[in-house]
Amino acid sequence: MSSLTAISLVKNYQGADGHDLEVLDGASLELRAGENAAILGPSGSGKSTLLAILGTLDRPTSGSLSIAGIDPLELAEAKLAEFRNQRIGFVFQDHHLLPQCTVLENVLIPYLANSSAQRAEVDQARRLIERVGLGNREHHRPAQLSGGERQRVAIARAVVRNPLLVLADEPTGNLDSKTAAEISRLLLELQAEQNSMLLVVTHSESFAAAMQRRMRLEAGRLIDIK
Repeated sequence: MSSLTAISLVKNYQGADGHDLEVLDGASLELRAGENAAILGPSGSGKSTLLAILGTLDRPTSGSLSIAGIDPLELAEAKLAEFRNQRIGFVFQDHHLLPQCTVLENVLIPYLANSSAQRAEVDQARRLIERVGLGNREHHRPAQLSGGERQRVAIARAVVRNPLLVLADEPTGNLDSKTAAEISRLLLELQAEQNSMLLVVTHSESFAAAMQRRMRLEAGRLIDIK
């Protein structure tokens, strides 16, 4: 059984003229643990909207969603937030690190959302910080890091709880080509190590070419690229 199943997702927004603006028109997707895929498409095609729905940050107008056999759309808000925090990791184009927090504190945020971090969780965060190449930056704050280093922190934060699903929205969009290649490789390596699912929205053809599957969002639907 697929670990992620989205069927006929539709998303409409009401435009300024009062008419519905259809962003998604029956988008469907299946992913299993250990699989990764890239979603391509022009700006404004609905890629980020789709990722937000799959990450339970937004709700579809219609359609169904199942993650690990659970329908998150049926969960109460508190349970949904808990599910999202434990099962889904996010990496955005802008790293969204807390400027007042150190690298270690930023990576630990998924644990700190509901309680204090335990010793084993701090150790796990430190192992990941070392894994992403920032072992000597643990006590630095984001302003003291380069753009690539900040994105490495964001990746460590996204995977610190070993989520089932990692969603990355243009994770290399603000980086130079060399750093972008390093970040792409790091995401794929961590996904393989954790046997998670990785879904990346990207404009980078080279990043997409390294993924197991490639899809294009056209007219609100996902189409496999052979």
